[in-house]
Amino acid sequence: MIRKEVGDKVFCILVDEAQDISKQEQMAIILRFVNNHGILTERIFAIKSVSDTTSLNLKNEISNVLIHYDLQVKKIRGQGYDGASNMRGAWNGLLALFLRDCPYAYYIHCFAHRLQLTLVSAAKDVSVIWEFFSHLDNIVTSSTKHIVELRIAQRNEIEHMLAIGKRDSESGSNQIGSLQRAGATRWSSHYDSVKSLIGMYAATCKVFEVLSDYSPNARAKAEVRGIYKNMTSFEFVFILHLMHKIMRTTDTLCQILQRKSQDILTAITFVSTTKTILQELRECGWEEFLHEVKVF
Repeated sequence: MIRKEVGDKVFCILVDEAQDISKQEQMAIILRFVNNHGILTERIFAIKSVSDTTSLNLKNEISNVLIHYDLQVKKIRGQGYDGASNMRGAWNGLLALFLRDCPYAYYIHCFAHRLQLTLVSAAKDVSVIWEFFSHLDNIVTSSTKHIVELRIAQRNEIEHMLAIGKRDSESGSNQIGSLQRAGATRWSSHYDSVKSLIGMYAATCKVFEVLSDYSPNARAKAEVRGIYKNMTSFEFVFILHLMHKIMRTTDTLCQILQRKSQDILTAITFVSTTKTILQELRECGWEEFLHEVKVF
């Protein structure tokens, strides 16, 4: 059906690889083309198991799929991969191999992925920020061991806030949540992790405060007390809110860049707007931000 939809038109290929639950490398091939109604269309075309993820082998696997369905390589007008070294080398990468067969198969490195890699790289260059995310990971990991206590504390906190009129009673606004774990390179997952801790900060502190006195042994007590001391320090709370403020802005850009209908001019405009917002935070937002942290 997809092959008929493509017809004899030109198309782009989008390729990514990931390990499945059995640690086997799987390669997904997506076709991007304009259909007969003039609508930009993306279809997942094939998923291939690959034991060898070198550029040449990946190229052969993709070509075999295209040839099997009588899709000509010379009709490729674009390539999209992530930033892994075996996917984007200048001479021996996958893009270069396809460019030899088709000089119009222009390569695009996903803008959203580039943004993710840039943010992770920038954070690694600031030691206190990287330490913060290490502490945040410890909090999330430890909280999963005490999920029942955390939910009870969260329920008590919500009931208290509702009683004193500091929380809306609208349907769906007072759900019992859980702390979100951050992924290694997916910066949006770091934002989810930060956002979830801010929303559950009081309940999480209460649980660790109790556990610091009532953990079963000295080692567990020391571990919990270390986590509690870190998360209740001014520096941790300051960075927690700083990251939330910055990442709320960059996450909006990330979501925009992933829109299927996005075009390059609009994307560049949003990049420029994001930079302006961050610059305004640097120049004019300090006093207000510091006050927010102190109030919290």
